Amino acid sequence: MNLATLVNNPEWLLIVLAPVFIICMLAEYFVGQKQGYLPENSHYRLAEVACNFTLAGMHQLSDLLTGFFIAYLYLWLFDWRMFEIQMGVMSFITLMILQDFFYYWFHRASHRVRWMWAAHVAHHSSEKMNFSTAFRQSLMYPLAGMWLFWVPLVIIGFEPKWVVFVVLLNLGLQFFVHTQWIRSIGPFEYLFNSPSHHRVHHGQNPQYIDKNYAGVLIIWDKLFGTFEPEVETVRYGITKPVNSFNPITVTFQEWKEMLRQASQQGISIKQRLTILFSPPSNSNG
Repeated sequence: MNLATLVNNPEWLLIVLAPVFIICMLAEYFVGQKQGYLPENSHYRLAEVACNFTLAGMHQLSDLLTGFFIAYLYLWLFDWRMFEIQMGVMSFITLMILQDFFYYWFHRASHRVRWMWAAHVAHHSSEKMNFSTAFRQSLMYPLAGMWLFWVPLVIIGFEPKWVVFVVLLNLGLQFFVHTQWIRSIGPFEYLFNSPSHHRVHHGQNPQYIDKNYAGVLIIWDKLFGTFEPEVETVRYGITKPVNSFNPITVTFQEWKEMLRQASQQGISIKQRLTILFSPPSNSNG
């Protein structure tokens, strides 16, 4: 499958990369875990791996089902584009950087707006960190509004198929930061996201919460004050554990609790909106 085919059918990108992902997980398990090079909280457990893969499948199905609507909307907005952009090497690099910038704000909003956190929390609910954690996604991202953050790219003038391709490429590259096997990537960590930076992001240690939102470039965290280096050993998971490997429970537990609170009797509309859209720390306290 060549690049042109992938760009025209971006939904195939992660499928094409799947063999690389599988090889990395097998290596992490047989070399890292079996040989005793990795800590216990990186170990693969069948129930959790099955949960992670099921969540990934549900996420992909949700994207396919909602993709028709989103693609139609992007194409409609593309008619209102500001510039005529011909895709070449420099425009592709520009798109990658801009998409990563908007990804930072999507990711930050996913931690600071409870409606979006209700979808994103599934990814953070594991108390382990290994390559399979990257597959731990939510089918609720379309409802949470992830697609809204790429709208500016279409309005600027980047063709929708390229936007979707770069979004998925960014997500694919993030697979490689979900590991404890790689301790550091040296001086590249000044510019790029790394396993060390992302381990911090998955930590429930007080100083690590809501830090390191980076997709590919860590520069956004450094520019906007959300960077935290990995110093103290990371404790993975969330402050209110899910305690389940059932993918339905993992997906909907926070939605259920949030909507229960927002629909209770005797509170005002303002209070209901606060429950839905305030930071999770305020809503969950």
